[in-house]
This record gives sequence, structure tokens and C-alpha cells, in this order.
Amino acid sequence: MRFTLTDDQREIQRTARDLLANRSSFEKVRAAAEQGPDEALWRELCELGWPGIAVAEAHGGQGLGAVELAVLLEELGYACAATPFLGTVLAAAAIEHAGSDAQRERWLPGLAAGELRGALGAPGELMPDAPGANVVVVVDLAQRTAAVADADAVEPVQTIDPTRRYGRAPAGGEPLEGDAGPAIDRALVAVSAELVGLAQRALDMSVEYVKERKQFGVPVGTFQAVQHRAAQMLLDVEGGRSAALYAAWTADADPQRLPLAAAMAKAWASDAGRSATASAIQLHGGIGFTWEADVHWLFKRAQLDSAFLGAGAAHRARVTALTRPT
Repeated sequence: MRFTLTDDQREIQRTARDLLANRSSFEKVRAAAEQGPDEALWRELCELGWPGIAVAEAHGGQGLGAVELAVLLEELGYACAATPFLGTVLAAAAIEHAGSDAQRERWLPGLAAGELRGALGAPGELMPDAPGANVVVVVDLAQRTAAVADADAVEPVQTIDPTRRYGRAPAGGEPLEGDAGPAIDRALVAVSAELVGLAQRALDMSVEYVKERKQFGVPVGTFQAVQHRAAQMLLDVEGGRSAALYAAWTADADPQRLPLAAAMAKAWASDAGRSATASAIQLHGGIGFTWEADVHWLFKRAQLDSAFLGAGAAHRARVTALTRPT
């Protein structure tokens, strides 16, 4: 087990950070919130093969792993990118790990290439990227089952996060024939990675702001109360990243540990994402509450991500159940 990213994984991270800094600035995030998803960015991600990074080469993907996917999702969260990437990779992972050969052959090549868009979530609950998706996978978190639902039955829902389309899908559909448990756990890891990216961006923006904003003639970052809040944000981010990357590593290297690791990652990241982005608004002071400030995009995305597929309390309960002596 490595405790750092490999050179190749760091290169993926660097490439993603550089590309998204140019292609997904907050000006473009704001434009997407007002006009709809950034189709130009989505096409570019598809040309780079990002939607298929963790899909097997036999199905048209790049054949890499859950860690590489987590690295990309952290960077996409950092940029608050307005693309259907999350839903598409979650649907692809579910079909690859729980679908039949026929289901894989039918859906995976299109999802890996970005020619098809996907979504995954619990029936009746808010599901990111569901409106407009070609493949909608509904999962039963308690029974650990999944099915491909009728995409035409998705009900669009307006939420506090206009940078992403959300909807609700009914239960039922074409069952995925395999064990959906690992696919659900991989989805938890992926969302945790995006939450870490959101929290890291919130921390970076806040530290930059409190270094420049002055009160009583000195930077507000010199105030102990501000330092304490920023330190807690750092703890939230680093703990979430460690948990998410460990869970991603178990997905491919030690699958027996994945259920517990995924629950731990989502429990931490759900709370950390909400806390860190809320703290960013506080540290930005009066301007942090305005529409013109950009930190609210991170806060809104984190609120919905934290509840998606179960909030922190639900996954702490799962950790307890998984570790309870028999």
C-alpha cells in the first residue's frame, strides 16, 4: 500500500488542475448556473477520455482504477465544474461491476466515451445529472441492489445548486444481475472525493482572503478565532482526502475492506464538505453572504453532495454495524 500518489497519478492530478483552472473558472461556473451545463467543457473532457478512466479497456475505457477516478473527481470538485461527469461515471461503475455481459456491452462503450450520459441514485431522492441522462441507475441502499430505470420517467427538480441538473427517478426497471454492493460503495467513494475537492477550494479561497482583508490595520488572518476556524477546515480536508483515497485504493486492491472504508469516507466527507464550505462563507465576512462572492457555489454543491447516497449520520451507523462484534 502506498501512502502517496504515484507519478502517473500526480500527472493526472496536475493536468486536471491546469485544464480546469482555464476551462472552469468561477466566471464560467456562474454562466453555467444561469444558462445550463458547460457543454464545451464536457466535450473536451470526453475527448480526453475522462468519463472512461476507470472503465475496462474491453468496454472502451482507459482501464485505470478507482484512485485515478478519485483524483479526477477531487479536481472537478475543486473547480465546481458544471458537467454531467459525476452521474456518468457512477452509472458506468454500477453497470461494469454489477451488470450482466449484455448490459455492459449495451451501455458501457457509450458511457466511457461520453456519447451517453448517466446518473445514479436512490429512487425518489435527488439524483445529480439525472435530467437528460440516457442511462439512469437506481439503487436500493438497504438491500444493496440496482436497476436501470426508465430515463424518460425522470422528474427534473430545481435545487439550491444551479450548476448541476438534479432530478428524481422512480423505483424499478431492468435489474442489474450482479452484486450491486461494490458498485454502491464505489459511488460513495467518488462522491467523497468530489466533496474533498470542494472543501479544499473553500480552504484555499479563505486563506487567500484572510491574508489580504484588513481590520484595525492588520490582516484578519492574524486573529486567533480566524486561525482556529481555518485550522479546523484543514483538518476536515486532510481527513477527508485520506479517507477517500484509502477507500479508493481498497476498491481495486483489497475489495473486502471496501464497504467499511467507503462508509468511513462518506461519513467524514459529508460532514467535512458542509462544515468547510460554511466556514469559508464565515471567513469571508460580510461579502461571503453576497451573490457576487463565489464561495456560495461550493457551499451549495457540498450541501447536496453531503446528503447524496446518505448523509454522515447514516454512514456512521453503517460503520457501527460493520464493526459490531458478531
